[in-house]
Amino acid sequence: MRLKKTLGVGVALLLTLSGTVACRDSRSLDFGASGTPNIKIMIGGLSKVIYLPGQLAQQIGAYKKQGLDVELFDQPSGATAETSLLAGEVQAVVGFYDHTIDLQAKEQCLTSVVQFANVPGEAEMVPTNKVDQIRSSADFKGKNLGVTSLGSSTDFLTKALALKGGVSSEQYSPVKAGAGQAFISELEQGQIDAGMTTDPTVAQLTTTGKAKVLYDMRTEAGTRAALGGLYPASSLYMSCQIVQKYPEVVQKLANAFVETLRWMHSHTPEQIAAMMPKSFAGGDTALYVKSLKDSLGMFNADGRMDAAGAQNVLKVLGESSSNVKPRKDKIDLSKTYTTQFVDAAKAQLG
Repeated sequence: MRLKKTLGVGVALLLTLSGTVACRDSRSLDFGASGTPNIKIMIGGLSKVIYLPGQLAQQIGAYKKQGLDVELFDQPSGATAETSLLAGEVQAVVGFYDHTIDLQAKEQCLTSVVQFANVPGEAEMVPTNKVDQIRSSADFKGKNLGVTSLGSSTDFLTKALALKGGVSSEQYSPVKAGAGQAFISELEQGQIDAGMTTDPTVAQLTTTGKAKVLYDMRTEAGTRAALGGLYPASSLYMSCQIVQKYPEVVQKLANAFVETLRWMHSHTPEQIAAMMPKSFAGGDTALYVKSLKDSLGMFNADGRMDAAGAQNVLKVLGESSSNVKPRKDKIDLSKTYTTQFVDAAKAQLG
């Protein structure tokens, strides 16, 4: 198991901009001299609690137990992670399920093979000095709203919340605010009037009193209230070609993640925090434990997709995404996720 902080995505971004993205090396796996499959996984924010299973699987030895050589790469944005997959730089992404629908609208085929959560795990944050100005998404008009990056899932969700308040995407300005300290700085400096982020950033902002939660999509109730139903989010997704070509390797990955999800449900936030790299806590273990307590309820125990939730993601994107809206009736959800591997993992793991 190896971890790398970043991966060159310049070529991938260039390919995207030129409209020539294709699944090149992402359709093939590298098997070492010993026959061990090497899997490169891009995570759209390695230290984000919503993507906890990606790193935790390493910490508890789940990848190794399945005979996999996994490299983890870190990018703060799910949109960048998606681009890396399409460019063939990685073979899998730990990111939001909604990208599989968005990409199908662009005639690319990605599929979620393990669904970690059926809610986004995100929260729309408003700085304390502006809570009287922004009481709901109806107040988004004319505001600068922070998202991790344009085309990211936070961008999708922000459009959906704004539309719910009667505000179109042309009536506010999305601002690339990143995550973590970068997001906090944008909020403190007034570069954004509100913004969407996840734990542990949410815990840091609320604990310090710098911001308050406007929409809490870390819980099922909060997600239903904000989005009209469940919104399956963090997942392991791969190109359809690689899933079809290497089902035995995909099964090993599914086994590793289902084992990890089970481990999470049988251990306390304190025990989970103790297993993670110390850098994830940012020097404040108590705050990191709080962020886990606030978000762990979002995770599934079995890795299965909620079918009605998938339908709601399509409904939300069909109303708010310029890519999906004109093609929503042609989207085939059966190609965007499968429960085949997690169901088999349940049988194999017992």
